[in-house]
Amino acid sequence: MDRGARRRGQGELEAQVLSVLRLSSGPATAAWVQERLDGDLAYTTVMTILSRLLAKGAVTRERLGRAFVWQAASDEAGLAALRMRRVLDAEADREAVLASFVTALSPDDERLLRGLLHEAEDPDGPAAGD
Repeated sequence: MDRGARRRGQGELEAQVLSVLRLSSGPATAAWVQERLDGDLAYTTVMTILSRLLAKGAVTRERLGRAFVWQAASDEAGLAALRMRRVLDAEADREAVLASFVTALSPDDERLLRGLLHEAEDPDGPAAGD
């Protein structure tokens, strides 16, 4: 195997692990995940990724005998949203960060965001008589 092959980024590996977990019919062991990932990731690497995902709230785990079983608690969109919230939480001026983000959106994305915010404010739609 060529050890000079392209290294995958942490986010890419996390997305791959989440995809594998979603394929499972239920909670899965780290060894099960490792077997289904492309390439030759070490078991310890898979465990590290699962632990990071657990800390982010993207997976859950429970003990089954002497091992842990893991389950996706989030899809790839949920993981991206977690990353976005972490970036926002790390900044002192949240308003400036959000303002900069919104002004950089395409018109289509801005309409989509406005629609999602409207749905979040009024999930049941307009009240009778409006």
